[in-house]
Amino acid sequence: MALCFLGLITCAPNQTETSIEQRIDVLLSQMTLEEKIGQMNQYSGFWDATGPAPKVGSAAQQYEQLKKGHVGSMLNIRGVENVRAIQQIAVEETRLGIPLIFGFDVIHGFKTISPIPLAEAASWDLKAIETSARMAALEASASGINWTFAPMVDVSRDARWGRVMEGAGEDPYLGSKVAFARVKGFQGDDLSSPKTIAACAKHFAGYGFPESGKEYNTVDIGTQTLNNIVLPPFLATVNAGVRTLMNSFSQVNGIPSTGSKALQRDVLKTQWNFDGFVVSDWGSIKEMVNHGYAKDSKMAAKIALQAGSDMDMQSLAYVTHLADLVRSGEVNEALIEDATRRILRVKFELGLFDDPYKYCDPIREKTTVGNTKIQQASLDIAKKSIVLLKNDKQLLPLPKQGLTIGVIGALASDKTSPLGNWCFAADDGSAVSVLEGMKSYPGNTILYAKGADLNLGEIQFAQEMIINSDNKSDFPKALEVAKQSDVVIMVLGEHGYQSGEGRSRTDLGLPGVQQDLLEAVYQVNKTIVLVLNNGRPLVLNWADQHLPAIVEAWQLGSQSGHALAQVIYGDYNPSGKLPMSFPRSVGQVPIYYNHKSSGRPSLPAPGEVFWTHYQDEKNSPLYPFGYGLSYTTFEYYNIEAHRETDGNFSVSVEVKNTGDVSGKEVVQLYLKDHVARPTRPVKELKGFELIELLPNTSIRVQFTLTEQELGFYDDHGTLTVQPGEFTIYIGGDSTANLTTTIEL
Repeated sequence: MALCFLGLITCAPNQTETSIEQRIDVLLSQMTLEEKIGQMNQYSGFWDATGPAPKVGSAAQQYEQLKKGHVGSMLNIRGVENVRAIQQIAVEETRLGIPLIFGFDVIHGFKTISPIPLAEAASWDLKAIETSARMAALEASASGINWTFAPMVDVSRDARWGRVMEGAGEDPYLGSKVAFARVKGFQGDDLSSPKTIAACAKHFAGYGFPESGKEYNTVDIGTQTLNNIVLPPFLATVNAGVRTLMNSFSQVNGIPSTGSKALQRDVLKTQWNFDGFVVSDWGSIKEMVNHGYAKDSKMAAKIALQAGSDMDMQSLAYVTHLADLVRSGEVNEALIEDATRRILRVKFELGLFDDPYKYCDPIREKTTVGNTKIQQASLDIAKKSIVLLKNDKQLLPLPKQGLTIGVIGALASDKTSPLGNWCFAADDGSAVSVLEGMKSYPGNTILYAKGADLNLGEIQFAQEMIINSDNKSDFPKALEVAKQSDVVIMVLGEHGYQSGEGRSRTDLGLPGVQQDLLEAVYQVNKTIVLVLNNGRPLVLNWADQHLPAIVEAWQLGSQSGHALAQVIYGDYNPSGKLPMSFPRSVGQVPIYYNHKSSGRPSLPAPGEVFWTHYQDEKNSPLYPFGYGLSYTTFEYYNIEAHRETDGNFSVSVEVKNTGDVSGKEVVQLYLKDHVARPTRPVKELKGFELIELLPNTSIRVQFTLTEQELGFYDDHGTLTVQPGEFTIYIGGDSTANLTTTIEL
């Protein structure tokens, strides 16, 4: 019967918007209340999909619900064989045969891992970021997945928060551009293609602003921060056609995001005309009880539905309570029908009703996953994500022969940590290590010593325990290697599991005894290249003061070692720029370039203390937003700005490569609105261009400033443009000081 009915609703070969809505109407008219609510119910994989069906416990109950058509989506099931087995139950054993949508955390790659998203944002290369997401979609879709819980587009200014590794940093303009590119990469131009997957923008909204940088903590921000910092990247994903959003674990201004009608119904679905669906984060509906916003899961289900949460991830609140709430008159069935329609719409757009098994081709899975094209794309974005922070006396790049190079640090030989967090489908030990990358260049002698451990303790799902060893027993070997070497490459930082969800830190220094190791090696060999593997900004004052070269290499994914070796030896000229400010002290956090001016922003007179400052540290970051060096140098000059006939402003600048090698530069334009109500930041990124120049050549880079760049959102989320004077800054980072002014 299921296959017969499925035939009725999939007869149209071409799915126009109108035909999809008509087909949804036909299907909804046949569905019981419980079947509609079932579409709003999502479970994680609960048994071996190809093994015997569970007989007892919660898994058995969920299995029976699946057979009744009371499950709309599954997550954490991957691989063609497993996906087909579960899909077959939904399509061939339920009354209506409605296919499932299969979700998975495809955050920065599937089997082949690209750099963590924060690292990719450091490339400022939107085309490469889109390609990275497209390669991830190719692998995931070939393995049965048709929905990713990405991109995370939360803006965050706090490096203590572990999930900064998963976003694009502190700036809403860069974050919006990256968010748009990632959605396009995942979804492509045709969502019905079996090579694309539905994207999910998360976490709506404010999740990146937890008090004290602590995971899942309260968020308390004003409407100006919400509308001008937090929401723009989400709006960018909607403009890119994102089909799903995920709400946030946190409460914002006293209301859990999962229960926020203002965010989900008023802003997202009404103001922005979003017609996809909203999924809760894992168990976040039931967590409204812990927040003190609902007395029990039944009340939480009612609040979440009325607020606009369409699908319940793993709370069991909807499937348990909504039918009773409708029958008692406490919930309008029209809300359930709206949520079900939204979910079915995405399933139709994915083409699942036309072919429920379109993502289940074992031959495609075998030939796609890990193929050369995908590995090359991973290597390409990895190189582009590396940021050169310091390079005194042009120590880098190193000669390819004739040197003895000491490589020191447990992370140098680690083949799992470079994958970073959120790499569930990847194989442990599958990354190219830094040591392997360096040894792939045979002209130099490579010596290695671990120096200090970063030990992994017991590994549990989503809660890997990290033990930073205080064992210094390998220090003597490391010092001996350093003494024998012409140059030392020290690979230090965080293990890949030390950043990510649930991994907030109060100390932003090098974990364990790595700082002691660094200083000990410095005493015997001062020619050190510090290579950082980390998922967040770190405090690097000592290294900046003492070491000649520092390379920010993040966690770069499967091709990590090859990418880094190519940069160290000069086969790739680094071009990355920081997407987050690096503080001088954790006491400065949150620190960000686009702050507001205080009433006392600068020193009024020598000896005065009554102005905005610290007694024990500078106000400025160690490395500012947008900062990054190259093996060449660039000069900016001849800035011009004028108003066009259409009312927009045209701004241009000359940029010249004044060095000896070809190089890329991210030309950045910042804007200051001098007088506005409400007040505006001291500077805001409003444009950037990635250029490449041969030595001793120049180019004029053009920007256009429209009302979108000149304006801002008021407290009601409406774009407003106020007249007055604006200063334009152009340069290679957020401290740009080549300026001109315009009058609006």
